[in-house]
Amino acid sequence: MSAASVGGTPAPSPLRQVLGSSRPLSWVNTAYPFGAAYLLAGGGVDLAFVIGVLYFLVPYNLLMYGVNDVFDYESDVRNPRKGGVEGVVLDRRVHRTTIVAAVASNVPFLAALLVLGDVRSALVLTVSVFAVVAYSAPVLRFKERPFLDSVTSSTHFVSPAVVGLALAGASIGDNAAALVGFFLWGMGSHAFGAVQDVEADRAGGIGSIGTVLGSAPTTWFALGCYVVGGLVLLTLPWPYTLAGALAVPYVLNVLPFVRLRDADCERANAGWRRFLWLNYLTGFLLTQLLIWPHVSW
Repeated sequence: MSAASVGGTPAPSPLRQVLGSSRPLSWVNTAYPFGAAYLLAGGGVDLAFVIGVLYFLVPYNLLMYGVNDVFDYESDVRNPRKGGVEGVVLDRRVHRTTIVAAVASNVPFLAALLVLGDVRSALVLTVSVFAVVAYSAPVLRFKERPFLDSVTSSTHFVSPAVVGLALAGASIGDNAAALVGFFLWGMGSHAFGAVQDVEADRAGGIGSIGTVLGSAPTTWFALGCYVVGGLVLLTLPWPYTLAGALAVPYVLNVLPFVRLRDADCERANAGWRRFLWLNYLTGFLLTQLLIWPHVSW
């Protein structure tokens, strides 16, 4: 079946496909860490804040997911999960347009952030963009390198926060516990996301942390990352130590799948869909926690 039509229904317009490939549901997952880190580090609602939030909201996600959708086309077109909030199946005719749009939308923002920052923020930004491209681009394909796939994926979400800290002139070392806890959350989330595709990836000859460990061990790995990440956050000063409790819903979400057989790996998709919406609840609660110390009672 051609990706240009599904069940006889014409494919969405090129613009809609390109925008859909950026995963609008997940835009906040990268813009929020940058914005929160920048403001908490002493930055204000200035030019750097606005440009950074806008960049990590859309162009960054288009580069991350759009490039992935182009180079994963052969597997995506066979994946029943694709075609909705979990990723579009790009018409082949839109592949070049997607790459061009990703590059064209990224360059101006990256140039502005480099001008507004310093050497340190430039280095962090370079690592962030490299991780995004390396995950899916041919030859590098970090997404097919077990364990490195989870590390790289987590970098996609933690690095915007590090960029925010660097741009605001804050010490990254002083925020190490928060960043480590966040990083472990990212690794666990990627690993659990890989569980639902274990059989499909093996059939397609695609390597991942899930294909190496198997469904149940990968779920245990994800659970362990969440638990350790939560414990690390408990070392933060009050009241931020309460952020450790935010790991609990994620632990409960993956717990039902710790005995999942590889043949039933697609059942984990139910947990993954809960995860996508759980992020919004967590983001809301985290926001209340972050502003709590700054409210006059």
